[in-house]
Amino acid sequence: MENKNKKTHNNNDVILYGRHAVLSAIQNPNRKIYQIFCTEDVSSEVLAACSKAKVPEKTVVVVKRNELEKMLPAQSVHQGFAARCEKLKNCDIQDFCRFAETKENSRVLILDQVTDPQNIGAIIRSAVAFDCDALILQDKNAPEETGAMAKASVGMIEHLPIVRATNLSRAIEALKKAGYWIVGMDGYAKCGADSLDKDGKIAVVMGSEGKGMRRLIEEACDITVRLPMSEKVESLNVSTAAAIILYELYRK
Repeated sequence: MENKNKKTHNNNDVILYGRHAVLSAIQNPNRKIYQIFCTEDVSSEVLAACSKAKVPEKTVVVVKRNELEKMLPAQSVHQGFAARCEKLKNCDIQDFCRFAETKENSRVLILDQVTDPQNIGAIIRSAVAFDCDALILQDKNAPEETGAMAKASVGMIEHLPIVRATNLSRAIEALKKAGYWIVGMDGYAKCGADSLDKDGKIAVVMGSEGKGMRRLIEEACDITVRLPMSEKVESLNVSTAAAIILYELYRK
């Protein structure tokens, strides 16, 4: 079984693992699933999910735990669930802007050189929780979708359009033309995030931990704001900061 999986694997495939990641993928009609691997103790739950989503039962292969672990990265917390799928198709910035034309209020999150798949997965989870319409990444400086990212998102990667832009500055300009106010997160900014007008279309830009936003990206922002916090703490993990600012914008 392991050899068969290797033969059919290609660069457009991704191996998902973990209960939430796999079940969410099964429920997503836009996710093409080639094979689902599960242990005997969770097979009934997998088959029930497949039946509800009209995924063919023959897609499911029951394997022993040690066989499943050989398919996955070392020490993956899989909970008895794994699936070989086609990667989700990314959205184009122009297509997203056309979609946004119909919206009066919208939230978008832009990540500038955030490279940790675990952090991005956690950010995706928060983005879905607080009604973000898209996540925008620079194509060459952001990791590909991986099983680790999907698991960290607790399956929420199935619910959030991801836009990969060749040039973030141009993507920001396209968002401005579509009516977005561009808000950069900067720990040294004079304005606090709680002072923002929450109406309309807002795109939040977050840089990597330590370096922050690149100069040209910061200059493209309409305003920069900070998260008010104790002087004892210099900065927060980027996924924690993203959750806080998205929650602040979500509050009415």
